[in-house]
Amino acid sequence: MKAMVLTAIGKPLELQHRTDTEPGPGEIRVRVEACAVCRTDLHVVDGELPKPMVPIVPGHEIVGIVENVGRGTTALQRGDRVGIPWLGHTCGCCAYCLSGQENLCDQPAFTGYTRDGGFASHVTADASYAFSLKGFSDPVAAAPLMCAGLIGWRSLRMAGEGHRIGLYGFGAAAHIIAQVCRWQEREVYAFTREGDVAAQNHARDLGAVWAGSSNQRPPKMLDCAIIFAPVGSLVPAALVAVRKGGRVVCGGIHMSDIPAMPYRLLWEERQLVSVANLTRRDAVEFLDLAPRAGIRTTTTPYALEKANEALNDLRSGRLQGAAVLIP
Repeated sequence: MKAMVLTAIGKPLELQHRTDTEPGPGEIRVRVEACAVCRTDLHVVDGELPKPMVPIVPGHEIVGIVENVGRGTTALQRGDRVGIPWLGHTCGCCAYCLSGQENLCDQPAFTGYTRDGGFASHVTADASYAFSLKGFSDPVAAAPLMCAGLIGWRSLRMAGEGHRIGLYGFGAAAHIIAQVCRWQEREVYAFTREGDVAAQNHARDLGAVWAGSSNQRPPKMLDCAIIFAPVGSLVPAALVAVRKGGRVVCGGIHMSDIPAMPYRLLWEERQLVSVANLTRRDAVEFLDLAPRAGIRTTTTPYALEKANEALNDLRSGRLQGAAVLIP
């Protein structure tokens, strides 16, 4: 197998050739067809997440074909197309797991962060945390659904059922969730980097009723907002934009510091909440919904060996939708 490996924090990924591994009990080995590049991969590479594990193969928006199954694996078979997301394993016995909050597990494993991920030709995964993609015929189009879609869906559910929803940072997650919102007949207000006309046009093409810069006020007060961009200064901006009793959801795993702000921005029962990881229930729900909602992902393909170029394009904001690596 070949893989793009992070050997030290802050260094470019390195192409390595490795010996194929056999799946252990309860595991599957998957031939990777496509792996989308997530902003969380940037946080891993740049050392912005705690307790980095290196060397590591990043990548957690994986679509591929099961090549081999380990002992005790029955739900998946050779030849199945599967998706492998960020949540790679949970302990199943802590208070969070036992209460249905496995996304908050005390001893989790994360694909591409604490166990090798999909920036590779092959990956080994816990079969219980891989999802059948029967009916998904295009692996490149499906890859962004495995995190941008799943975390976006969890964020949307936490935002509530408000009619007017703001999406701050119109990247991979927002371009998927905007389509879900339109399918649900909500009004979408898209916020982008200042002067990013391409992203604003992309948002309008996907049904946004308004698109502008993040430093602008929307023409109407929002019922709720989701912040996908890892920019702490967007928190007070979003609180200003939501109505009394509205909710702001921080959908990323990492964000720059939130600046000091007056209490009046939070007053009148506005709420500020964060999203952590995902649950398998989120995946089952969203992967059932996505075809019915007619989700169409916008992707830019890169050869696996061009992973560093894809990361740089994401870092600099040169992408619309999602970058996808193809081994």
